[in-house]
Amino acid sequence: MHEFALLLASALSAGTPLALASLGLLVNEKSGVVNLGAEGMMLMAAIAGFAVAVTTGNQWLAFGAGAVVGSLLAALVGLLVLWLGTNQYATGLALSLFGAGLSAFLGLNYVGRNLPPFGHVDIPWLSQLPFFGVALFSHHLMVYVAMLLALGIHLFLHRTRAGLVLRAVGESPQSAHALGYPVRRIRLLALMAGGALCGVAGAYLSVIYTPMWVQGMTAGRGWIALALTTFATWRPARVLLGAYLFGGVTMLQFYFQGAGVQVPSQLLSMLPYVATIVVLALMSRNPTWIRINMPASLGKVFRPTG
Repeated sequence: MHEFALLLASALSAGTPLALASLGLLVNEKSGVVNLGAEGMMLMAAIAGFAVAVTTGNQWLAFGAGAVVGSLLAALVGLLVLWLGTNQYATGLALSLFGAGLSAFLGLNYVGRNLPPFGHVDIPWLSQLPFFGVALFSHHLMVYVAMLLALGIHLFLHRTRAGLVLRAVGESPQSAHALGYPVRRIRLLALMAGGALCGVAGAYLSVIYTPMWVQGMTAGRGWIALALTTFATWRPARVLLGAYLFGGVTMLQFYFQGAGVQVPSQLLSMLPYVATIVVLALMSRNPTWIRINMPASLGKVFRPTG
């Protein structure tokens, strides 16, 4: 039972960067913009956060640096796509390639350096509970921040006027523009907010999850985060559930290896990506379900007239 509690705790920790990035991409897509640059933004934020953490020893400054880097890169995408009219898919892919290459170059001096582990938060009383204390109530603060963000984004989208405007921009930008809302500026702000969350996810990877810098350390998590938004049908609670599900699949490889299960390590390493493909393939069998929940203008460039 204790081993299962540890596996569940590991799944929550591994799923946190996926949850943060997916929530950011959900905000992007609710505004009608697809940002395929999540992988590059996470890598750039990871090296920025790690460098700040090494220099200052402060994890919160590292998270702030990651958020700023992610937000600025997302703003660059917004400028190119929303104002200059570039293809958003090609622009996002270019950002991913750019982020992967530049982060590897900037991180040359940080390879092999480690950070001291930053402490977890033990919630009083609850962390002492058998099983649940280890599994749920003894994590880094960012694990709980991701949970609160999912709730906050849900309330923002469905209980506030600003959230209603954001969804209106995603559903019918022409109507929102006719009502006087600055569609491109709203989409830019949504892109920057989503980029900030992707940046925090990248910084969490290099500062907390594996406190070291390794080239390409996101290992495809940006692409999994993109798939999670579809898997969750653009709902924050389902994003959280999906992130922890994929986090659990990721940790299974270490659990099997520790248990002495004779399975090739390469096959176990494939599990998260195989799970992503299987889930998307199963969901594609009912395209109506996705179409009902998908923002109507998702992926379409809006060019105001007049």
